[in-house]
Amino acid sequence: MTKGNSEYFLNRELTWLEFNKRVLEEAADINQPLLERLKFLSIFSNNLDEFFMIRVAGLKRQIRNNVNELTTDGMTAREQMNEIYKTLVPLIDEQYRIFNDEIVPALKENSIEFVTYKDLTEEDRMIVKSYFDDELFPVLTPLAIDNVHPFPNLINRSLALAIILDDPDTQQIEEKVCVIQLPNNISRFYPIGSKDENQFILLEEIIKANADKLFPGMRAIESFAFRITRNADLDLEEEEADDLLTLIEEEVKKRRLGILVRLEVDKKMPDQLLNFLINALKVNSNEIYRISGPLNLGDYLSICKIERRDLKYKSFTPRISSFFRKQDDYFKAIQESDIFLHHPFYSFASVGEFIAQSAEDPNVYAIKLTLYRTSGDSPIIRSLIEAAENGKQVTAVVELKARFDEENNIIWARALENAGVHVVYGLVGLKTHCKMALVVRKDEIGMSRYLHLSTGNYNSFTSRIYTDFGLFTANEEFCEDASDLFNFLTGYSKKSDYRKLVVAPYNMRKKIVKLIEEEIESHKKFGNGYLLFKNNSIVDDEVIMKLYQASKAGVKIDLITRGICRLRPQVKGLSENINVYSLVGRFLEHSRAYYFHNNGDSRLYLGSADLMQRNFDRRVEVLFPIEDRRIKEDIFEILELYLTDTAKTRVMQSDGSYLRKSQLLKEKGEQFKEVNIQEHFVKKVIKKHERELKAENGKKASKGDIRKVEAN
Repeated sequence: MTKGNSEYFLNRELTWLEFNKRVLEEAADINQPLLERLKFLSIFSNNLDEFFMIRVAGLKRQIRNNVNELTTDGMTAREQMNEIYKTLVPLIDEQYRIFNDEIVPALKENSIEFVTYKDLTEEDRMIVKSYFDDELFPVLTPLAIDNVHPFPNLINRSLALAIILDDPDTQQIEEKVCVIQLPNNISRFYPIGSKDENQFILLEEIIKANADKLFPGMRAIESFAFRITRNADLDLEEEEADDLLTLIEEEVKKRRLGILVRLEVDKKMPDQLLNFLINALKVNSNEIYRISGPLNLGDYLSICKIERRDLKYKSFTPRISSFFRKQDDYFKAIQESDIFLHHPFYSFASVGEFIAQSAEDPNVYAIKLTLYRTSGDSPIIRSLIEAAENGKQVTAVVELKARFDEENNIIWARALENAGVHVVYGLVGLKTHCKMALVVRKDEIGMSRYLHLSTGNYNSFTSRIYTDFGLFTANEEFCEDASDLFNFLTGYSKKSDYRKLVVAPYNMRKKIVKLIEEEIESHKKFGNGYLLFKNNSIVDDEVIMKLYQASKAGVKIDLITRGICRLRPQVKGLSENINVYSLVGRFLEHSRAYYFHNNGDSRLYLGSADLMQRNFDRRVEVLFPIEDRRIKEDIFEILELYLTDTAKTRVMQSDGSYLRKSQLLKEKGEQFKEVNIQEHFVKKVIKKHERELKAENGKKASKGDIRKVEAN
């Protein structure tokens, strides 16, 4: 494939911005609960932070190193930077219009208010003054900038104030600039009034109002907020590292002071001060974003945690699968049949219980688990520590290079090591991204293995807000493959062929391509070719070209792709049989599934991998086949139901833009029922749960019955 084929490929960075635009659209939706709208505004900001720290930082490195190579869609790094700026400026303006004109007034109407210093009563001013004197003043460090004091090295994503000072003892106004970095370990939102009130003043407002106290004898004329974003991608020389854990600890520290990739400033900042920052920070014009409101709306996620159920989605408690309710012994339940879970509708607590029972069971000899991301207070980590303390062989393959979770993973890695767990840090040059837990137990018939495979991380927090698929199985071939893969991850095994699992970086791309080719051949014979993929991203050139080939052969293709999609759908003569859908809603769609019709003898694979070069070539990934007919039918039904969504689904156009499915149906004059498929899954699992409880208990299930089962 030659460079510059924009008729085949969309630009990766711009398609990601289209995804974040869909997040912003959720914030703009007046039908959303108010605090959920604020949450989407915050997510939009946090997404941009990561985008700049990784993707834009990579482009800037290319420009600095004079790398002029074109992407497969025909753009240079500099052209991409310019397009990113042109695309983002109006999106950020829209973000702050929503925040200033809609969210803030609506919050005030609902007794959640952000006040400025001048709005405070005299009594509140005294309280704020005492707070500044007692708690803020000792922490803050004014940093002068002059010939003797160079511009300070502000840490990544830190909020700072540029304060203009004047010496009142001189006749002329000689403006001096001083910088104060706001502490990250103090809440940005200081509560005003009683505990029952939700009234806040921002930390920067308090500092501005009391700035003169930091500069005795000087006069603070004006203060303006600014924020810098730095490169945060780790630059590792793994092969030269004696200790990967120590290397990553050192690199994480360096990340705080990486090269600058974005400067956000208060839109009211005067040009003279802005130019001073530009010169001091050596920032380019397409890296400067002028903000009409408080910088970093990502901080407002903490406001979304306020206990106001009337301003949030209706609460939902994930259900426990009937397979585990009927059989307390998880090993017996898994021996009887494969068990499929669709999270968060079915509780991730079942996975934690599987590991907990393994830790306590005297017949369990070994537990092996991959850890990519996990929650801060992880019950699974506690169970692994308990298992090791109980004398079991426990192995944890910890991926230290899980982006932005490195520090968290280092902490847990040390805790596991101290408990006697065999902690392995993956392979040189590869991230361990597969999700699997293997338990070895002595049963009546001898040593048996039990396996959990998943599309998502062993993270009890994100499991409540991410949709994922998980499978428990005692299938011998699956378990043998898992044992071989763990040996590959922990030892010197060179095994590259597996019985059932499809493993990257060995054969995953080849397998996907081969399955598409076989669907093309099947369609030529039977005329019913169909592919249905659900994932996060479609980037890989070879797979995209193979999907085009399938489309031209007449194979119908539905792609449910949440984020990046470089494929152009609905191009005549190329992809008119391909539809691309993106669903952004209450839960983050994270599950990956690949369905091949195969003339009715369908093939279905679940796993951790997206259709990206990094997943195929630079990660250890697993796709696992679903062979149980009942489970396969259930998953295919779920995938088909996703296609019925009209409330949260957008349809990708050939130019890379997206339109709401409901809008397109209206334009076509088609009658349709609004379907929010995520809410449908919530209601469906509740109804099924109640029916099962009624059958189990021989009576109508009460809410108390349901809570009792959930507690168990």
